Amino acid sequence: MPTPATTTLAGLLPEQPASEALDALLGTLLERHGPSVNAILLYGSCLRSGDYYDGLVDLYLVTDRYRDFYPGYLKAIANWLLPPNVFYIEVPVAGRTVRAKYAVLSNRDLYRGTTHWFHSYLWGRFTQPTAIAWSRDDESRQAILECLAGAIRTFLERTLPRLPSAGSVQTLWQQGLQLSYSAELRAEKPGRASELTAAGAHYYQETTRLLAGSLRLEMAVQETSGEPTYRVVIPATRRLASRLAWPLRKAQGKVLSVLRLLKALFTFEGGLDYIAWKLERHSGQRIELPDRVRRWPLVFSWGFFWKLYRRGVFR
Repeated sequence: MPTPATTTLAGLLPEQPASEALDALLGTLLERHGPSVNAILLYGSCLRSGDYYDGLVDLYLVTDRYRDFYPGYLKAIANWLLPPNVFYIEVPVAGRTVRAKYAVLSNRDLYRGTTHWFHSYLWGRFTQPTAIAWSRDDESRQAILECLAGAIRTFLERTLPRLPSAGSVQTLWQQGLQLSYSAELRAEKPGRASELTAAGAHYYQETTRLLAGSLRLEMAVQETSGEPTYRVVIPATRRLASRLAWPLRKAQGKVLSVLRLLKALFTFEGGLDYIAWKLERHSGQRIELPDRVRRWPLVFSWGFFWKLYRRGVFR
């Protein structure tokens, strides 16, 4: 049964522009994995620009069970142990190529990751404007909406205790997303959080208004000189707990990021080249993959990534 909050949230979600490229991509994925897929989510730079040939299309495929999604056990176990698994796909469209990476999550992990996980990996991502590019039925769509609403609630409850008690809603999201980014190894240049909040300003403002009253914090949103502002009451014990929690998230996130990078080497062909391409794209630095890293990634990739980290390619 849809709730008023998820009904309103559905109206705020971005709609993906009609695109032959996106239709071909979704059609290929559904042909390959259709019986096991409940929904496909679209987010990221291609959604914002509407150009699905520029860079990689970012997708999440949601499934009931990992065992249903994979023909064997190994990838299902890897997905269960350290979700999500990430894959790469190229689809030819009218003489051009649309490229995408798609992550696989179970309904259970999507729900837990947006509402319960200590780390911000999922609830930080799914606070961003996200389109439901395809859903099997209304029940599947409603489950996704609940998770998206949960991500925003979790994000606000985890970040507000580290932020001022009052201020502009846009600044809240800038600083909150920066906290989330700092808990991972990120290749984005400084100012990424500001770019995202500027591009999705209306979405962030309206979702904050929509869900402020459902938080386990006393929060109010109002207009001040034409700009949405917030005021929140944070107990001192909550602020202390948050000051202790975020350094732990950062330490956890660095480890998880490295493990996910290494796992990506085995989930799609050309994984090392994809990682190098992504780091180059976001850092502006040239990445050369040594032959020994290509031949023996499990042995030499650790030192290679450490050198990139020391160079500031990601933080």
